[in-house]
Amino acid sequence: MIAKTTSIIPLGFSAAEIKVEGAKNNGLPSFNIVGMGSRTISEARERVKSAIKSSGFSFPSQKLVINLAPADLEKDGSLLDLPIAINVLILAGELQQKDIEGCAFVGELSLDGSLNPVRGIINIVEAAKKLGIRDLFIPVKNFTQAKIISGVHLIPANTLSDIFLHLKKQLVISPPPNVVKNTNTDISTTDLPFPTLDQIKGQAIAKRALSIAIAGRHNILLSGPPGTGKTMLAKSSLGLLPPLDITEQISITKLHSLAGTTTHIIKDRPFRTPHHTSSLASLIGGGAKATPGEISLAHLGVLFLDELPEYPRSHLESLRQPLEDHEVTISRAKTKVVYPADFMLIATMNPCPCGYLGDPSHSCTCTNTRIANYQRKLSGPLLDRIDLFVEIERPKASDLLSNSSPSTSLRHDVVKNTVTDAIAIQHQRYQDQHTFNSYASAHSITENFSLSKSAESLLNSASSRLNLSARSYFKLIKVARTIADLEKSNSILDSHIAEALTYRRKN
Repeated sequence: MIAKTTSIIPLGFSAAEIKVEGAKNNGLPSFNIVGMGSRTISEARERVKSAIKSSGFSFPSQKLVINLAPADLEKDGSLLDLPIAINVLILAGELQQKDIEGCAFVGELSLDGSLNPVRGIINIVEAAKKLGIRDLFIPVKNFTQAKIISGVHLIPANTLSDIFLHLKKQLVISPPPNVVKNTNTDISTTDLPFPTLDQIKGQAIAKRALSIAIAGRHNILLSGPPGTGKTMLAKSSLGLLPPLDITEQISITKLHSLAGTTTHIIKDRPFRTPHHTSSLASLIGGGAKATPGEISLAHLGVLFLDELPEYPRSHLESLRQPLEDHEVTISRAKTKVVYPADFMLIATMNPCPCGYLGDPSHSCTCTNTRIANYQRKLSGPLLDRIDLFVEIERPKASDLLSNSSPSTSLRHDVVKNTVTDAIAIQHQRYQDQHTFNSYASAHSITENFSLSKSAESLLNSASSRLNLSARSYFKLIKVARTIADLEKSNSILDSHIAEALTYRRKN
């Protein structure tokens, strides 16, 4: 006797259909699973056997063989527990093959027959939609995330017994009453505790540079002595970022589901702050299961690297390709996974190991050799991928307790509205809701960017005097274009080029 059930497993940023085949033969009682499964899948034998018996069903006392097809695809995770159990119930005569036509099953079983949530549920639901699955049985705790994908009939179950009764039409499993329908209005953004620009005293130049960086999705490096507000400036970006649309919510939630960090819908742009002692795999992604790293978990949000030179050089150099391509490729002996990594980099650093180089209030205690070695940790190719460099000075003590309001142009609400308008201008320019000036290619710059004659003359003069590389040349134009968008100017003027030049790295 042969039984067949359908399941789906995450495969990188996509998913793959798995056919679970079961056979019952004469011989000594045994239960074997074949088909290139990991140790987690091999251990499913005990979970499935206990769950079936705890649910009140009989377990066949014959030779059972479960095959996971395709056999050449490596499979990992406990999400195949449920389809294996359904297969065994068919072999035991508890269910008929016709009972599960058009159905797919995903879920981890507890020993008592209850269902536990699994990773990568959005990948699974997206694949089920493409495969034309009629009913997808999932753990109830995965339903909140899964419902964000429309067009698939989801059946969220608590136990194996509930699924059996539903298939036998003795029970109708309904979605949890506290879960609303999947509509844009039902998914609201939760307010996060972040500092605003109004809470940061002084730092007018840094605030201006930060608004430019956010408006055009440019990478920015803040350099200055300790205690000058670099971290607060970085965190204030949370209140300036535009809200997520439904497509972005799906993409971000999908990555966090694969990483196993949440079973809910991600409603806010991520702000990831990995420590400088983090491993390379945790930063870039990888490990035994090739899971997403911090740069992918920061997708469509901010990756904040505090004290950039403190990170190992190998970690920093591994950021070069993701900063350029907005994705990361993780290759293993038997698999190759591509994860999106479209993040905005905000980095901070001290000017020297002691932090007080150039600070009029403190004398620097570092030798020239220590300063050179410290700054040499950041390679030229990496710095070439950062668009804005800002040197932050220590605010005056008299300004720290001042109750005076910031200038109108630097008020948090004004900056946010200006940034929002600039982003809308870019979306209209590129006819894409997810494209910014920093993404523009050389061809796109030629087609979409208009420079006044004086701006072009200043640009070429600066390029000749500063010996700019091609990347730096176009990067300068992109930053100037964002400045022009903030001022709602159709053309890039010489004032925009001049301001963009002030944010160049000082050699």
